[in-house]
Amino acid sequence: MLLGYLPIAISFGLLSKNAGLTLRDTFFMSFFVYAGASQFMAVDLIVQGLTTSSIILATFLLNLRHFMMSASLSLSFKNIDKKYMPLLAFGITDETFSLASFNKEKLSLPFTLTIFIAAHGMWWTGSILGYLVGEILPKSLQSSLSIGLYAMFAGLLFSQVKGDKKILILSLISMGIYYLIYKFEIIGSGWDIILGIILSSLVGSFIFKNRGEKI
Repeated sequence: MLLGYLPIAISFGLLSKNAGLTLRDTFFMSFFVYAGASQFMAVDLIVQGLTTSSIILATFLLNLRHFMMSASLSLSFKNIDKKYMPLLAFGITDETFSLASFNKEKLSLPFTLTIFIAAHGMWWTGSILGYLVGEILPKSLQSSLSIGLYAMFAGLLFSQVKGDKKILILSLISMGIYYLIYKFEIIGSGWDIILGIILSSLVGSFIFKNRGEKI
């Protein structure tokens, strides 16, 4: 997991520098926001000149899945002191959630904090590294790192699509919805992402309303 974080974090640092963000901004975003896909999207929206409220709303919608991940893991945290819950909630990402889910029998406070702190440290360290030395890397390697965002989204999608045809159908519908919004310029740039997320979520609520039934 840590080795997987490093190239994407370096890619984010390099992207932030090319987008005109300062080293301080890059560090603060990776340290406090700590949401890989949302950070990539936020930088892109910043470059497009969107307002702060638009960026916050877009990243909030993208990260709604964390509510479900937190709720799922909370069932395994019953024996952990409640005062640690905010820290544990902050440490949940797609990758740490997957790792914790496959090791629920080991989810003691020290084990969980070790996973979360190590992942967090690798993320912001890699971001700073990418900002400082990313441009030293060969252009071919920089180009390879730049697909980190797409690889992250693809990883999220493929892990869900496997074994569940409804998610595949929803993914294709979502792609079609966004394409139509973008093609016909139904709404301004940046907001098209938000509208696409909302409409796709509404479609998903109908597709998954009988989720509990065997497919």
